[in-house]
Amino acid sequence: MARGFESKSVADQQESARETRAKKGDGGNDPMLLQKRRRLELGRADVLRHMESATAEGHRQMLKRALDALDRELASLR
Repeated sequence: MARGFESKSVADQQESARETRAKKGDGGNDPMLLQKRRRLELGRADVLRHMESATAEGHRQMLKRALDALDRELASLR
């Protein structure tokens, strides 16, 4: 087998993997995307922790809206 043919096959496999990630919206190992996802997950955990101790109904509703917004943003990253 010629060396050039082997390299072409590897390049085709890499391109195929990039296309698959792009179709899934995965973003691969994009550090900015991973950082944003992690920040949203931490924010979500914080809101849930606050909901457990919230006693005022208005405060609970505000936290629920914040949780819904975080969930929507997280879903858009997947």
